[in-house]
Amino acid sequence: MSVVEWLMDSDPALRWQVMGDLIGSPKQDVIAERARVATEGWGAQLLALQGDDGYWDGGTYRPGWVDDDKPFYDAWTATHFSLQMLRDFGLDPESPQAVQAIALVRENVEWGFEEPYFEGEVEPCINGVVLSNGAYFGATVDTVIDTLLDGQLGDGGWNCDFEVGSTVSSFNTTICVVEGLLAAEDSGHRSTEVVQARAAGEEYLLERGLLRRRSSGTVIDPRFTMISFPVRWYYDILRGLDYFRVADIYDERMSEALDLLAVKRDPEGRWLLENRHQGATHFSIDGREGHPSRWNTLRAMRVLDWAGVS
Repeated sequence: MSVVEWLMDSDPALRWQVMGDLIGSPKQDVIAERARVATEGWGAQLLALQGDDGYWDGGTYRPGWVDDDKPFYDAWTATHFSLQMLRDFGLDPESPQAVQAIALVRENVEWGFEEPYFEGEVEPCINGVVLSNGAYFGATVDTVIDTLLDGQLGDGGWNCDFEVGSTVSSFNTTICVVEGLLAAEDSGHRSTEVVQARAAGEEYLLERGLLRRRSSGTVIDPRFTMISFPVRWYYDILRGLDYFRVADIYDERMSEALDLLAVKRDPEGRWLLENRHQGATHFSIDGREGHPSRWNTLRAMRVLDWAGVS
């Protein structure tokens, strides 16, 4: 079985992206396969798990069942990350199923301080994903944009700890924000302030070669070199490279990250799931950690094709 055949032996959420991005299927076939995301497989499963009150698993950022005595316990089943996953699946935002789901979120889902979900909260790592979700699904996102612009640090990036005095940015936070700003621009929010903020965030990442400290040249975090999916709020080189692919910005300073990604290909032409972010999930959408990953293979092949790396 070829790599493409292996990728196509999957769910509509992945197949339509393989068809459109890797094998150049006719546009009408790609559209038809994408439409199945709302009615079959993972997309339909996830949509069916939304409550009548608009929430997934009873919560906004965390599911309702997480014990307050475990404030840092990870679980990925609440509304925030469920919407992120529907984006990853490529659910058509104009489909009746998406329109209904987002209407329930817009009307009902709030943060703990009674602010609507799409207006965001305080931490920029969270707000970056809120902005991506809102822009993708056609929600009003002006408030969360303003909050993110106000929280940008002097080095060009963002850090979720800025409110407690952090002045140095974080890759994990910055990638979430630049993704959100790009999505906002694509949905029509292309102001000078947004464009300049995103460019500064990109430069923060590029100055560090997408993985190294600017001061010492050492790798910031070994996990940055370990590719993951779903990405949640975490940074790694594939997420960084995939962002620049979507933005269509090539820079020689990403060459090390591209080379590192290329050598991770196994003899069959696949990439592994190297780092599974631990926490409860609705259901599995990929292989086990350390095993070939269809999602990472799709994402890596798209990046390398875009960059012209064999």
